[in-house]
Amino acid sequence: MLVQTNGVRALTALADPTRRAIFEALPQAPRAVGELAAVVGVSSSAVSQHLRVLRAARLVMVRPHGNRRLYSLDPRGLADARDYLEQFWPSALAAYAAALSQAGGAQPTRR
Repeated sequence: MLVQTNGVRALTALADPTRRAIFEALPQAPRAVGELAAVVGVSSSAVSQHLRVLRAARLVMVRPHGNRRLYSLDPRGLADARDYLEQFWPSALAAYAAALSQAGGAQPTRR
């Protein structure tokens, strides 16, 4: 059984292009569902469903504002995704260093 960490949930949520577009529309300012629907070009109902997934992944948070609910980015989900990806950073750097070393040690071919 595979246990999904919060970082994996965040990346999985952002794999959907519509959810990613919603997520990318939020750094400028908090937005209501109707505003997000207009920006993304889908129905308010669809945006609400995508926001539910993004909230579960801790990528967006909601706060009431009068009779509207405003959605904004949640830094916890971004930190989760960063932490997940950082575990691979040492091996990626080692592979990069090995590739550079190998490329530097290769002799050019003569014709």
